[in-house]
Order: sequence, then C-alpha cells, then structure tokens
Amino acid sequence: MSIENLEKQYDSSKVENRWYEFWEHNHLFAPSADRSKPAFSIVMPPPNVTGKLHMGHAMDETMQDILVRYKRLKGYRVLWVPGTDHAGIATQAKVDNMLREQGISREDIGREKFVDHCWDWKKQYGDTITRQIRKLGASCDWDRERFTMDEGCSRAVREAFVSLYEQGLIYQGNYIVNWCPHCHTTISDIEVEHEDNQGALYYLNYPLEDGSGKLTIATTRPETMFGDTAVAVHPDDERYKDFIGKNVILPIINKPIPVIADEYVEMEFGTGAVKITPSHDVNDFEMGERHKLPHVVVMDDYGVMNENAGKYQGMDRFECRKQVIKDLEGTPYFDHTEDYSNSVGHCYRCHTVIEPRVSKQWFVRMEQIAKPALQAVLDKDIQFVPERFEKVYIGWLENIRDWCISRQLWWGHRIPVWYCQDCGEVICTREDPTVCPSCGSHHLKQDEDVLDTWFSSGLWPFEVMGWPDTDKDDYKDFYPTDVLVTGRDIIFFWVARMIFDAYKMTDQRPFKDVLIHGLVLDQHGRKMSKSLGNGIDPLEEIDKYGADALRLTLVTGVTPGNDVRYRSEKIEAARNFTNKLWNAARFVLMNLEDFQGTVSDKPPVSEDMVDQWIITRFYEVAEKMSAELDHFDFGEAAKTIKDFIWNEFCDWYIEMIKPRLYGRLTPESKLSAQETAAWILRETTVLLHPIMPFITEEIWQHLPHDGESIIISQWPENTEGLRYDEAYKGMDFFMDLVKGIRAMRYDMGIPTGKKSALQIHCHNEEQKAVASGYETQLKALAYADEVTLLADISAAERQSVSSVVQGAEVVLPLRGVLDLGEELARLQKEMDRLASEVTRAEKKLANQGFVAKAPEAVVQAEKDKVESYKLDLEAVKKRYDMLSELENA
Repeated sequence: MSIENLEKQYDSSKVENRWYEFWEHNHLFAPSADRSKPAFSIVMPPPNVTGKLHMGHAMDETMQDILVRYKRLKGYRVLWVPGTDHAGIATQAKVDNMLREQGISREDIGREKFVDHCWDWKKQYGDTITRQIRKLGASCDWDRERFTMDEGCSRAVREAFVSLYEQGLIYQGNYIVNWCPHCHTTISDIEVEHEDNQGALYYLNYPLEDGSGKLTIATTRPETMFGDTAVAVHPDDERYKDFIGKNVILPIINKPIPVIADEYVEMEFGTGAVKITPSHDVNDFEMGERHKLPHVVVMDDYGVMNENAGKYQGMDRFECRKQVIKDLEGTPYFDHTEDYSNSVGHCYRCHTVIEPRVSKQWFVRMEQIAKPALQAVLDKDIQFVPERFEKVYIGWLENIRDWCISRQLWWGHRIPVWYCQDCGEVICTREDPTVCPSCGSHHLKQDEDVLDTWFSSGLWPFEVMGWPDTDKDDYKDFYPTDVLVTGRDIIFFWVARMIFDAYKMTDQRPFKDVLIHGLVLDQHGRKMSKSLGNGIDPLEEIDKYGADALRLTLVTGVTPGNDVRYRSEKIEAARNFTNKLWNAARFVLMNLEDFQGTVSDKPPVSEDMVDQWIITRFYEVAEKMSAELDHFDFGEAAKTIKDFIWNEFCDWYIEMIKPRLYGRLTPESKLSAQETAAWILRETTVLLHPIMPFITEEIWQHLPHDGESIIISQWPENTEGLRYDEAYKGMDFFMDLVKGIRAMRYDMGIPTGKKSALQIHCHNEEQKAVASGYETQLKALAYADEVTLLADISAAERQSVSSVVQGAEVVLPLRGVLDLGEELARLQKEMDRLASEVTRAEKKLANQGFVAKAPEAVVQAEKDKVESYKLDLEAVKKRYDMLSELENA
C-alpha cells in the first residue's frame, strides 16, 4: 500500500482554502438524502448585512459548527441554515452616508430610488460577512442561504402582520415611544442603552394661580416644562393636601395647569412635587392617561424646540435647557440647583440621547401572545443552558409592554396597510390592494413606516423553513429546530420574540434548547470595543494562526453562559497543539511507507499491551466527548481530546511503539503497531474534527479510509464494549514507573543525557511481566542503560535513592551517575549564599529609616525576598542532609 506523507510544515491557509472549496463544491453541508436518519437543525442567528466578523460572531459560529459537525458524524440528517439580517437602521445609515459623500440626500431622490440604492449596496457589500464566516469553517448549507427581506421572508412577514391584525392584536395609537433624534425613528425599550450621567437637579417655583403661595418642583429636564400639563403630588403627602385641585402658573409662558394627586409620586424625591409632561416622559404619559391630561409636544423629529416652546423655538434641546435656567436664575421662579446622578437612555446604534415622545405608531398587544412563551419555559418545554438565564427571560416576559413595531425608515418591510384617500378606510391585506373595499376608490396610499427589524427576525426559525407553506419538505423535516446558540445580550431582542412568534404562528416551540454563551473579553477582562481600541480581528488571527487554532482557542476553558478572556498565549498554545498533531501524523505516515496491512472500521486485533491500552483509552475518550458535546460543554470536550492526543497518543503511545516501528522487535509486532497507530490516528481525527475541521480533514485524507470526506464519516462508537482491563492496568503501572523514576532523577539533579542503572523489586508477577516485557521502552523513557529485576530488595545498592510505585520498589543507584562529594560541596556553597542573602535582607528590614521612607511596595518586595530565600535554603539543606546520609551509607 502506497501512503503519501504530509508536507513538512503545516500551511493553514493553503489547507483551509482547499478543503472549504472542496466541501462547498461537493455540497457536503447539505442534509443527507436518507430520510431514515434522525433530523437535527439549527438556524444561524443572522448577522447584520452591514456587519463584519468580530470575536462574538466567531464564538457563535464556532459553537454552532461544532454541534452540526458532531451531529453529522453521529448519523443525523443535519440542516444548518445561514442568512443575514437587513438591519434597517444600520443599512439606511450606511447608504445615507454613501449618498452624502456624493452630494445626494435621500429626500432629493425619493423613497423608491433610495430603496434601490439600498439593494445595490446589499448586492455589493452584503456578502462580506458570509465570506468571512466561511473563513472560519462554518459548515452551513449555503444553497439554502436566506435574507430577511428575500421573497420568502417578505411573504412570511406579510402573513404574520395581517394575521395579527385580523385577530385584533395589532393596533395603531398614540403612545410614548423612544425616539432617536439622529436616526429619526423609534426604537424599542430593549434597544435603549442606559448610561450613568452626572447632571443636575433643578428646583423651580411654580406660583399658585390664586396668589396664596407656590409649589417648588424638582426636574432634570427644564427644557420640557413648556409641555407640562400638571404638577403631581402624593395623595398622602401632608405638605400638599391643600394644594390638590388648585392651579399653578407655568413659568415663562404663564399658563395655568392643575395640581393633581397620584400614588406614583415619590414623596422622597426632590420636594415631593413633580412636573408632569405626558408627551416627553414615559411615567408622565401613564399618569396623563390616568388623569386624562392633554398632550403638548415641544420638540420636532430632530430634538429641536418647536413653536410650543415660544421664544426658544429653533434651539437644540440641550441648548434650550441651559438658556431656560439662565433666564430663570435671579427670578422668583428659580430656587436652586443640586448635583445629581441618573441613568440616561441612549440609542444603541448612534448613542444619541433618546427623547421620549408621544407619536402615532403601530403596536402589538403582548399580554396574550406572551403567555404561551412564558409557560413554555416554566414547563421546561424550552430549556435555557445554563438554566440561570431563564430568570432574565421570565422576568422580562412577566413585565412586558405592548411592542412598538413601526419605524420611521425607508429600508425594511413596509407596513402592509393602505389608507383610502376618499373615505378613510384602513386596508390590511395579504396582497397589495388596488381598490377600496368600502367605496371603490382607487386613491389608496400605503403607510409610510417600516416594521421593526426584530419583527422579521423573530420569524426566522420557521420562515426559513418555508412558513407559511407548512407542507414544504424543510418545514416538515426540520421544524421545530433543535438548538439556538446565541449571546446573552439578545435574550430580549431576539430569543423571546422568536419564542412567542413561534407559538403564535406555528403552535410549536421554535427550538428545544437555548444555549447562551458569554462575551469574548480582552486579556484584562474588558469588553472589546472601538472606544477602548482593544478589539481583536478574528480574520487577522486566522491569517496568522489558522482557523483551527482560533476555533480551539475560543472554546478552550469555556463553560456555558460565562465570559471568556482572549489571550495571545491561548492561541499560541492552540497553534502549538496544531503543530504537535501535524508532526505526530507525519511520524505515523512516515512509518506506514512499507505498510502491508489493512485499516478497517473496527479496531485492529493486537496482543500487545500498549495497543490494547490505547484502544481502551480511545473509546473512553470518545464516550466522554459524546457526553460533553451532548451537554454543550465545549470547553471540556476540547480539553478531553486535546489531552488524549498530546499526553497519551503523542507522549506515551508513539514513544512506546517506536522500537516496534523501527523493526527492533518482530515483524508481527511492527505490523500491529502500524495498524493500531493508523487506526487510532484516523479515528482520533474524527473526534477532533468538529472542533478543528481543516487539519483533521487533511490528515484523514492521507490515511486509509472509506468515503470522500471526514465530514460524512462516522463518530466512533464502542458498540462491542471493547475494553482491555489487564492491558489498561499494566500500562498504568508502566507510566507510573517512568514518572517515579523521572521524579527521582529530577530530585537528584541528574541531567537528562546522563543514563543510569535501575533496580526494580516488583510487587507481583503482572508487574514483573510489564517491566521485563517492555524493558527496551523503559530504558528509553526512563533514561536507563541497565534494568535489573530484583528477587529480594535487600540486594539493592546501598548508595541509592528509591521510591515505591504501586507496591513495586524502584531503586536508582547513584554510583557513576552523581559524584556525592562534588554535589555536597556545591550544595554547601549554595546554602552559604542563601544564608547570606537572608541576613542581608533581614538587616535591611531592621533599618527603621528604610521601612519608614521606602514605598510600601518596595518594603513588601524585600519581605517577600526573605521568605523566598528561607524556603530555598530549607529545600537545599534538606537535599544536603539526604545526600550526606547516602555518602555515609
């Protein structure tokens, strides 16, 4: 059999590009056509079409890819659907900027042409992130790639909206919303990022209309006072009982407004009296609804004061705040100012301060829709991993508000509602109407707003499977999906919406498990961000270290839900492991050049203890990895296979079979070593494949195998319960023996290149068989030139050191290996040096001038030195005393 060896150096870019093209060209990411296999499906959280691969994406895609590759190997029909999100605000902003650079505004060209530009931009740049995801090795079915505004998704969005509208669950109304003056659109509560702000609390005097006194109110936003329609106090506040029902005069514009009582008012805040501005504060809006207060909007879409602000019209809201206070200072209307810390909402996209404002918007009634989604998690129909994230999900759904789904954008799913310009009829249909069903008019105008991006992405798990056409094969075969892998930061944004949408639209859960992973932090534990300049580009890491090394790094030490620090040392260690595996594979292949045996699906039959041990250990590792991957414990799975390859296959097995491979023993032992090494290496690449797909494919292809790719091979299963207990026990003794001898040599300071004799008194016949049968390997691994098995321990050399290994007494004679006289002289010199250092440091610390004047850190460093010197002195003295006894023996 002719077996070609690997190249001397592993070239990750060359290997990765070649194999990814091969996999995709041969449609190896598509589900198996064998419908008798169980199905497993995942939908990729669609990254924004404007996006660029970052470490969060890399973590997300790696975990998903590990699962789908593992499930393929386990015999499942696997479907992983990729796709991208149209990202309404982000994409519109990109195109706006592009046109602005050309001297064009979207208002100049109109909606239709602007949307055309958005589609052109998507075609030109929209596949950037999907190309980058390919670089990572993601084995999703690109033939099924979706986009949240493609024809099928658009039809699903239309169906969902119309269905909810027909059930009375979508309505239009005036409501307080989060308005971004920069993006010129509403954003949902969960898209608001709250940041601590050091501001001021302004105390203003509102005089009573009857002249009998005043009410002092406290506010952080005096610029909204022109929209005040009441002042509120708590009904139980004795200070203000006589004020309730009276009017106060609004300063500057001299407008009377009522004093009302409401239990929402906190008596401890400020003076206990607060201004109520229903059009510009969420809580004030609710109070205004209870008391039927009028609404006065004082700002336009850009956060600029309007005509209701009187002489302040045209001012930016923050400029207006400063000017109002400046104008009131020194008048009876101004009391005083206090420093005040509060939390201020910002737009998650552009970080502009949000302006709460009343606006006519479209909403989804959430109370009814949220109940099944809440119950599904309470009943464990859907499970979060780790479980602690259920509390976050449950808490949000239990306190959910109606969802504002309209956005004042041009790019996105336009709301499928038309208004008859003649009779005012509101029309919501699955097909674009051409005539008013009420009056027959053709003068119809579509609603200008688009839907919140999360409205379409909330349908993602079932719309990509063909819904609303539930007779589609993918829908029948792969929906509901099995697992959602996502970050903890979008439990509200996306996870909850997919769940309540799925129960409402399909009456089924969208997935069984929600695997939450943490954030990828920098080496100091900080979140990666542009402002900190600590972001690490995964593509640069791939170019430098390879995708396999990056993937291994991202899952090493990871536990579900917890953040992980990204350190350069970790990816360098991963690259070192890659090289270790590559070199081990080259060694095995080099020793297969004259191979005349076979490598079948089953492990080879060998009488050799070492072969039997590695086969037993291999199946233990395969079983352990299966359990770990089934429980989404990627970090432990990576550790399990890495430790096996490095510590057992490379460091023990390969070293143990070298005498056999080199022909120093029998031809039969060489053949069994070749067969076992080839089989173990091939099957081990299968275990490692989900984590490191590229290097494993390259190695697997060079070994005897069946099939066109490792992707569609089989996960090793110990179906026959194969286990060699005696070999396992024997090898365990051999390894402990070598470790014990190496420890003695280290303690005695014997150089690695200096070989020594060994004397072993075995505890039983089994140990004797191991020590004698593997004497050649023992000499090589324990740096011995002679091994003697003692019938009686009394025959052991007296000038020696010894240890006990599993009952066997191991003796290391020192004669000819270590000159005790020279070593004792060296140790005495070292003791003298250390004693001198201890004296010097203690004298320094006894100097009160030093202790008083030196920095605390310097003094502590000197104390640490004393302790370190004392420990070293104790260790050297202990060794000196031991060798003195040996010299006198």
